[in-house]
Amino acid sequence: MYGRRASQLLKEIDSSEAGQLTPFNSDVFDQVIRECNEHNSQFQSLIRKMVEQNLDIETTRNEDHYGAAIHHLSLLRNKRCLMAYMYNRAEVIQSFRWKVGPVLPHDIQEKLHFSEKEYFKNHSAAIKSYISEMDIDLTVDMVPPKDPYIQVRVLEEIGEVSLGDHSVSLTKNSLHFLRRTDAEQFISQGLMEEFLE
Repeated sequence: MYGRRASQLLKEIDSSEAGQLTPFNSDVFDQVIRECNEHNSQFQSLIRKMVEQNLDIETTRNEDHYGAAIHHLSLLRNKRCLMAYMYNRAEVIQSFRWKVGPVLPHDIQEKLHFSEKEYFKNHSAAIKSYISEMDIDLTVDMVPPKDPYIQVRVLEEIGEVSLGDHSVSLTKNSLHFLRRTDAEQFISQGLMEEFLE
């Protein structure tokens, strides 16, 4: 009680590797929500008691006032901890869109709460909409490439793929000389890698 459970969520974030997600801790999260509801009901009860006794809530300094203050401050602390936990996770989820593309690997999806999966889907849709509206692909390299073409090695069997004006068969361990923009989507999904001699 009084913020200890909520601090566990922050310790969990602090102990995890930067840019990585631990599985969503719904047990502790739900316990903190229940604790918030309990603090709120205690706070409301104490304020109601003061009103029934015709005491001025703003100037009266008795045990009910201090009890209400403790419950109120605990509620605010829990709220800040929950918001920090969710904000940190949301930032990492947003970064996944740029690192792995619009489809999350299964091992990452297992760590997400259903609302986080929905958040990722909506975030990806917003980026896709912006890209199509502006007619510019923001998912390619952030640093301008020296050469528009790169040599890549296929890591997983992809099959026949249409790339612009031609099609190519991307078989496992084959080497290809492709436009960087065509190869980026496969590189980000881990299906191919840039081949550096």
